[in-house]
Amino acid sequence: MWQPSADIHTLQQRAKLIQQIRQFFYQRDVMEVDTPSLSKASVSDEHLHSFATQFVGQGYAEGLPLYLQTSPEYAMKRLLAAGSGAIFQICKAFRNEENGRHHNPEFTMLEWYRPGFDEFDLMAEIDELMQQLLDCEKAQYISYQQVFIQVLGVDPLTASLRELKQLASTHGFADIAANEEDADTLLQLLFCMVIEPTIGQQQPCFVYHFPASQAALARLHEQDPRVAGRFELYYQGQELANGFNELTDANEQRQRFANDNNKRIAKGLEPVALDENLLAALDAGLPQCAGVALGVDRLVMIACGKKHIREVLSFDIERA
Repeated sequence: MWQPSADIHTLQQRAKLIQQIRQFFYQRDVMEVDTPSLSKASVSDEHLHSFATQFVGQGYAEGLPLYLQTSPEYAMKRLLAAGSGAIFQICKAFRNEENGRHHNPEFTMLEWYRPGFDEFDLMAEIDELMQQLLDCEKAQYISYQQVFIQVLGVDPLTASLRELKQLASTHGFADIAANEEDADTLLQLLFCMVIEPTIGQQQPCFVYHFPASQAALARLHEQDPRVAGRFELYYQGQELANGFNELTDANEQRQRFANDNNKRIAKGLEPVALDENLLAALDAGLPQCAGVALGVDRLVMIACGKKHIREVLSFDIERA
């Protein structure tokens, strides 16, 4: 088990692709930044699980709780609020959850923010990057509402909990539907298990305007507040990117964090401390911007024609 998970030729291809990513942003005068992997706060989303530890050095004899970051998002927004302008980062991120064909607990993330962009400006830039890196066709665009109607024949913005339960049962998830009372959980189940395999197979596909209830850190759409400025990118069976027209309102963000903690408590999970540094940065003035996180390992899998994430990592979790 001392040997690397990936062969050396693949690691050479990976290095070249990361170099191309950096050149893409350097040519656009986007500054590369480096933020901490360890932070005193972490995400509140009940679907994300952090690795937790304690610092016990000088001044912290009783231990300072720290978390390995699931994404550099909060720290990068603090830089934006401090006046950084457009920034990007290629870094390690950590999630204490699934380990499988598309997941490794430690992975590489490309994240960037563009002041003055909305979600469609950013999707266009991502599309350019994909064409350069993967030599693929231009991306397709479809709204979350349209793709549900097209694939499942139901409007996700108006469907009742009873209709979603029935639909989930029809597609083989009767055991989950029987006890689930959260409409968003059923929507996410149907999206992941039924819709995702049908999109972005031949060319990249952006799905945009997720329901407001799944806004996460995105602002709501001004003309239709039922949806948010959130999008995801799919290609060849993989979710590659998750992006937002970013929420800049500190009070609304604080309320969303509180709502997340209520959901965590309802599911028997520990609530998490709010990231007051992020909230203070939003209060100080985050510029209107769009940002996205893109999975580099999955990108390399597509570029190299690999079927398992371990085939593009120097050492996966089994060999770490």
